[in-house]
Order: sequence, then C-alpha cells, then structure tokens
Amino acid sequence: MKITNPKLIISAVSKKQYPAGNLSEIAFVGRSNVGKSSLINTLIERNGLAHTSGQPGKTQTLNFYNLDEKLFFVDVPGYGYAKVSKAQREQFGSMVEEYLSSRDQLKGVISLIDARHEPTEDDKLMYNWLEYYQVPILIVATKADKVASGKFNAVESQIKKTLKFNSTTSSLILFSAIKKFGAKEIWNWIKGQAELQE
Repeated sequence: MKITNPKLIISAVSKKQYPAGNLSEIAFVGRSNVGKSSLINTLIERNGLAHTSGQPGKTQTLNFYNLDEKLFFVDVPGYGYAKVSKAQREQFGSMVEEYLSSRDQLKGVISLIDARHEPTEDDKLMYNWLEYYQVPILIVATKADKVASGKFNAVESQIKKTLKFNSTTSSLILFSAIKKFGAKEIWNWIKGQAELQE
C-alpha cells in the first residue's frame, strides 16, 4: 500500500491526548529494540519517520502516525528493558493497558518477536493479555534475515508452541527490514483489519 504523506500527529501519555476522529488504528508492540520503528518505516517506505535507536527503551510515549488520513499506526513503548526504573515500567504499563483495553478505534495489534530467539516471558504475557481482551493479533517475527531460510518452519513452530498460539485470532508472518520480505503480507493483514481499500 502506497503512503504519500505520513505524519507523526502526537506523542500521547494519556487518553485525553489521543487523536480525535474515527480513523482505524493499528498498534505495534514488542520488546525494546525488537524492530518496531524499522517495521513502521519499511511499511510506509520512509526512513526515519519512526525513530530507530540503538538505545533500548527509547520510545516512552504512544506515538500516533497519521497515514494519508486513512489510518493511524501507533508505536507503543517497548517492554522488557531492564534499565528502565520500576516506576517507569509501571507508568508505561498503565499507559499501554489504558490504550489497548479501551480504544474503540484499535482494529488490531502487531506484536513483534525476534525470530532468532524463543519468545520471552514478556512476549508470552503480552500475547495472553491481547488474547484476553480479544484484540486481533499479528505476530511478526523480526530480523528473519538472520535466520537460515531452511529454518523458517522451525522458527514458526517454536513461536506458536511457546505462545500457545490461537490460529483463530492470530496470524504469524516472518519479516526482514533489511531484505524487505514479509511487508506485503503484513499490509494485507492491516488492510483486512482496518477495512481499507487500495
């Protein structure tokens, strides 16, 4: 899907700051440094709109990106970063829960997991939480270019087994920001959830 004018509209920390209107929203969640910003930049074909960082825990707000008045991408703070204080983790947790559990415009969540490693306890908790709230989920296994293609099936099986994957509510796609594979399939899922036309 071609996006011509993506814009960061607001970095929100509470419900009163969320954008007004009824545009559909797709949220991106995952551990710190799993590649959320790289995925967003790849999907909208813009380098640097969503800021990538070598410093985990960089995103500390809900960043709402308006995509040509068609929908919003929402970049959610990463979880699992040890150097963030307990108070900050609790604050982020409350902020994220408030958004994910109560936002009517939210049509689906893309949950990113590093394809090179088994899902962490935090990954499992996030998946279970999204399942509990019956949010449509797309698991995106990032950095798949660092996995031998012959092991893709094994990676998928490991993720599904570890998460106790529910195929009726969830989908799984392997993705590489470097080699760009998986982006078209991710867009197809997004368009289906947000009921978008080309």
